[in-house]
Amino acid sequence: MHYLQQIAFVLLLLAAVWFFSRQVKFIRRNILLGKDENFSDHPDLRWKNVLLLAFGQKKMFKNPLVAILHFVIYAGFIIINLEVLEIVLDGILGTHRLFTGFLGMGFYRFLINSFEWLALGVLLVCVIFLARRNMLKIRRFISNDLDGWPRSDANYILITEIILMLLFLTMNASDVVLQERGVSGYMEHATGAFAVSSFIQPLLTSWSDNSIILLERICWWLHIAGILAFLNYLPFSKHLHILLAFPNAYYARLEEQGKMKNMPAIQNEVLYAMQPELAPTEAGEAPSFGAKDVMELSWRNLLDAYSCTECGRCSAACPANITGKLLSPRKIMMDTRDRLEEVGKNIDKNGVFVPDGKALLNDYITTEELRACTTCNACVEACPVSISPLEIILELRRSLIMEASNAPQEWNAMFSNVENNFAPWKFSPDERDAWTQN
Repeated sequence: MHYLQQIAFVLLLLAAVWFFSRQVKFIRRNILLGKDENFSDHPDLRWKNVLLLAFGQKKMFKNPLVAILHFVIYAGFIIINLEVLEIVLDGILGTHRLFTGFLGMGFYRFLINSFEWLALGVLLVCVIFLARRNMLKIRRFISNDLDGWPRSDANYILITEIILMLLFLTMNASDVVLQERGVSGYMEHATGAFAVSSFIQPLLTSWSDNSIILLERICWWLHIAGILAFLNYLPFSKHLHILLAFPNAYYARLEEQGKMKNMPAIQNEVLYAMQPELAPTEAGEAPSFGAKDVMELSWRNLLDAYSCTECGRCSAACPANITGKLLSPRKIMMDTRDRLEEVGKNIDKNGVFVPDGKALLNDYITTEELRACTTCNACVEACPVSISPLEIILELRRSLIMEASNAPQEWNAMFSNVENNFAPWKFSPDERDAWTQN
């Protein structure tokens, strides 16, 4: 029976790792569909970003109370993984509390007590966040952006974390009760009672030994199976940012906030107009401007789309969104990810991408949304994981204007004046200083 449990556990672990690896490969392939862009400069500054933005959650602390609550959940995810490692090794080797032999009983008890207090903190914070999302009418949580699956996704994750923490504490409580009763298999590494689970122990005093053994085993299996299921749920959830926040922070933009990238093809056109002698004698391939679909965006933009936490801080900070316009930077990122997933499935089905008559521009993100953007950079500044909806908006708007010649009449008048008069106003460049004469 003991060996059957080990075999079952190893098969479960291998299946979970295989499915997760397969989905990671799918996501990596999708991200690399974007155009190449080099982010290999200044590795020292990039690692600093990882420490401050990903590990330290620097931007979250603009709202200290929420940041502290979020940090408790984050610390629970990172630190309790040490306990998960012990469970995995126990499952493979058929041991029980393996780390007591390596760490010493005193240090081991200190760790598990710390994990239990952390588990209690995670549990309480998840309850608070559930209430905050579903009972308080915070605008960014009741926005139409989250209608349907995104709203449910956030709740499912919080409920799952509560269940996992309860399983962990109940597992420890039943384990200690079995130790105190001298049940075989639980006495070899007797730990004594722990800080938080000791409050659950009185509930088990009337239970038989076999019932408590069954409870302990059920909690053990559900706890680790739940974690493996959570791992495989991440690629389909906004909580993928738990993993992607780290590369996203490393590949963060190091330029000044709001700096826009010029298009070399346009710069050359201006240069050739002013210095015709520099123009190439042979006509080259006509350049394309901006992006109409996800493949024409940078891979960094696509990494952004997968890293989006859907927290809505970008939309809450967006002046266009605040004044009731259609633009929502959060929706821009969600739409980009949805379209990228669709393109990825198309490639998986056909071997290569087969045009499906759809594109990110117009089919997912509308002209009205793009024109509402003031390029103020508030969304980028507000994002806790350094995502830039603005870059995607600019690329789509460039395609809309320069490829499709789709712009409001007021914009076209300004473009014409800039082209002909080198200024937005409709007067000759020679008269530009006429206002100084009177």
